[in-house]
Amino acid sequence: MTEAPKRGKVVVIGAGIIGVCAANSLADEGFEVQVIDPVEPGSPDQCSYGNAGGLSPGSCIPNAMPGIARQVPGMLMDPEGPIGLRLLDLPHALPWLLRFLANARRGRVERIADGMIALNRLTLECYEPLVRAAGCADLITRRGQLFAYENPNGPAGSALSISMRRARGVRVEILNAVQMRELEPAISPDYCAGVFLPEQGQCSNPGRLVAAIAALAASKGVTFTRLAARTLAAERGRITGVATDAGLIRADKVVVAAGAFSGPFARAVGVRVPLISERGYHIMLPHAQTGLRVNVNAAERKFVAAPMEGGLRLSGTVEFARPEAAPNWRRAEILLSQARHMFPGADLSGMTRWMGNRPGTPDSIPVIETAPRHPNVILAFGHGHQGLMGGSVTARLVAELATGRAPSIDLSHFRSSRF
Repeated sequence: MTEAPKRGKVVVIGAGIIGVCAANSLADEGFEVQVIDPVEPGSPDQCSYGNAGGLSPGSCIPNAMPGIARQVPGMLMDPEGPIGLRLLDLPHALPWLLRFLANARRGRVERIADGMIALNRLTLECYEPLVRAAGCADLITRRGQLFAYENPNGPAGSALSISMRRARGVRVEILNAVQMRELEPAISPDYCAGVFLPEQGQCSNPGRLVAAIAALAASKGVTFTRLAARTLAAERGRITGVATDAGLIRADKVVVAAGAFSGPFARAVGVRVPLISERGYHIMLPHAQTGLRVNVNAAERKFVAAPMEGGLRLSGTVEFARPEAAPNWRRAEILLSQARHMFPGADLSGMTRWMGNRPGTPDSIPVIETAPRHPNVILAFGHGHQGLMGGSVTARLVAELATGRAPSIDLSHFRSSRF
C-alpha cells in the first residue's frame, strides 16, 4: 500500500496545547509537520501545564464586563487581590488595560460572548477523538463547574452573566446553601450560594494531556525540534520558513501558535495584536485530601480550586508583567491563604508553586486567521486563560485554513483587524 502524497510542509511554532493539537490535525490532512519549541511538550515551562483544567463548552463570559472599571483600582490596591501590577510595568501594561476596559461596554460584551461560545462549545466534541487516540481519555470528565458565593445574594449580582449564558443555550442552576452542601460538601460552609453549570468538563492533568497529544502527533510522523524560533524568513515577499538558533527551517506554510510570545512573528507578516502576558500562578497541595469533585470558582475571591491527579490545585491570580520578569511568589502565597479559607482543616503541607505566561488579548478571544498579506501563514494565538479549552477546536480551524476548506465556525470574531 503506497503512502498518500503529502500536501507540503508545515512548521508549527509552539508546542503548547494549541500547537500539539494543530500538529495532529495537520498530519491527519496529509501535511508533513514539524513543531518548533525550545521546551518539551507538557513540561512546567509551558503555559498549558499550569491551567486550572476547565473544559467548558458553555464558557462565554469575557474578563471585561460592565462595571469592571470601578473594580480594577481596588483590585490593584489590594495586596491580596486577584490582580497584580508592578509600578515599573505600568507603562508596558497601560495601553493594553485601556483597551481591556473599552471592551466592557454592553454591546461589545455581547459580541465577544458570541465569539467565545462559538469556539468553546465544541471543545469536548473536538477533544473526544484526540484523547481516545492518544490513550488519555481518562483525563477528561464532565462533572460540571461551580461558582461559589459567600454572599447569599451573590448569584443575583451575577444576573447579567447568567442571562448571557442562558441566552446562548448554556444550562445554569442557581443553588441555595442546602443544595451547595449536597453538590460539593468539601468546601467551607461560608460558601452559601452558587451558580452551577452541569454540562461543563474538566481535565485532571493538563501537562499530561499536552504530552499525550504530542506523542500521538509523533506517532503520525510529526517531528518535534527543540529550538527557539527567532523570526519568519521571507524571499521576494513570501514567507519561506522559520529562522531558528540553528539556521533556517524551510516550510510551505507556517502556523504561529507561540502563545504570549507570538507578537513578533505576527508583526513579521504585518499583523499587530495588543498581546500581553497575563502571568498566572498556581499552587499544588499534594496532601489535601478534600474530596473535591468539581472545579470550584470562588466568585468573590476570584480563584479556582480544582481536583487534579497530583492533588488540589488553586489558581487564578493575574499579574501584568513582562514575560522575562522574575516571578513574584507572593502571588502564589495568596492562593495558600485562600485554600485555608475554602478547605478548613485540610492538610496543606508539601505545597509546590508554578508561574506561567498566558497570552491575553484585550477582548478575551484569540486571533485565528490566515495572515491577510501572507496566505501561507496561519495565526492561532491569544487564548488567554482558555488555551486548554480552545486547543482542540483551534486545531480543527487551523487544518481547515491550511487546506482551504470553509471554516466550520464564523472566523470574523477572531480576525486581527478587530484591533
